[in-house]
Amino acid sequence: MPTPAPVLVPPSLPDVDRIRLIATDMDGSLLDGDGRMPDGIWSLLAELDRRDIAFCPASGRQFANIREQMGDRGADYVCIGENGAYVGRGDEVLSTTALPDGVVPRAVAHTRELATAGLPVGVVVSGARSAYVERLDGEFATQVRKHYAVVTEVPDLTRIDDVLLKVAVHDAGSVEERTAPAFADLAGPVRVLVSGQHWLDLMSPEADKGVALRRVQDDLGIGPEHTMAFGDYRNDLGMLAAARWSCAMDNAHPDVRAAARYVVPSNERGGVVATIAAVLGL
Repeated sequence: MPTPAPVLVPPSLPDVDRIRLIATDMDGSLLDGDGRMPDGIWSLLAELDRRDIAFCPASGRQFANIREQMGDRGADYVCIGENGAYVGRGDEVLSTTALPDGVVPRAVAHTRELATAGLPVGVVVSGARSAYVERLDGEFATQVRKHYAVVTEVPDLTRIDDVLLKVAVHDAGSVEERTAPAFADLAGPVRVLVSGQHWLDLMSPEADKGVALRRVQDDLGIGPEHTMAFGDYRNDLGMLAAARWSCAMDNAHPDVRAAARYVVPSNERGGVVATIAAVLGL
């Protein structure tokens, strides 16, 4: 097993004057423990603009939700949503990666079986226009509203007229230990990804934060050697692999800490802002 990287004082990162693009995960990385934007972020973004360093939020959240989180600056940045299945800027859709046909009915059936067995699970089907649910109540509703800004209740998730990008299953317990194994039979035609302690995502095998980030890099003419990225969970591994300065948060999943070149202070300590500020010499 690789030797864990030490938690770095941000100025320890080398050659930071070469950074032209910064991509960051949201939950567990940029956002604090209550899901709020960290102190100092807005003045920091203004300084990135002044120095012509591009900024790219990348999340399993819905694109519309990321724009909402970014406030008045939401239309200014290319944002990677749905774990890479949706990339956009403002009202412009740059790319979408749809689920293979037939996946949604099978995934919804699996979730219904788990719910019938008594597990506290709910399911969201993400489309290009909206996220869709069959119910919106209790803790599930709280979590859905936290990650999705545009939500439509429908009587049957297997009959949605939209470009379908992702199925997200929420388990109030440990999704990795008890929910994920129930979807193992879908792996192959789809990418089955534990994206947080309580969320399991099903996407196209071509949908990934790393693939999306490389598209952004191509559009901007910026390579991995000029890119910094921050992440904390397995859904961030592809994005970190596309960045020379790959930074795991101190409270990241062990697999992410092992894959990253650097470990920086946790989101609870404002690690993303502190690291970027140090990179800028602030």
